[in-house]
Amino acid sequence: MSAGHEDIHHHVKTYIGVFVALMVLTIITVAVSYLHLAVALAITVALVVATIKGSMVAAYFMHLKSERPAIYWVLVLPVIFWVHLMFIPVLMYLDHFGTNTVVR
Repeated sequence: MSAGHEDIHHHVKTYIGVFVALMVLTIITVAVSYLHLAVALAITVALVVATIKGSMVAAYFMHLKSERPAIYWVLVLPVIFWVHLMFIPVLMYLDHFGTNTVVR
C-alpha cells in the first residue's frame, strides 16, 4: 500500500515540476517579446521556447515519455510531411528570385 502512495507522490511531484517549467518558459516568451530584438531572432527564440514547451506537454501530460519506440516511428511521417509543406513557399520564392515576376 505504501508503494502505491509513493508512486502517486512521485507522479504529482513530476507534474508540478513540469507545470513550473512551463510557467517559467511562458515568462521567458513574454520577456523576449519586450526585448528589442530583430524580428527574425525574436520569432526564432519564441519558436524554440514553444517547441520545448510542446515537447514537455507531449512527453509528460500525454504520457508519450513512457510509450514504446514504435509510436515515434509512427510520428515520423507527419513530421516529414510538415517539413515538406513548410518548404513549398520557400522553394516557390527561390524559383522566382532575381526575376521581375510576381509570385501569386
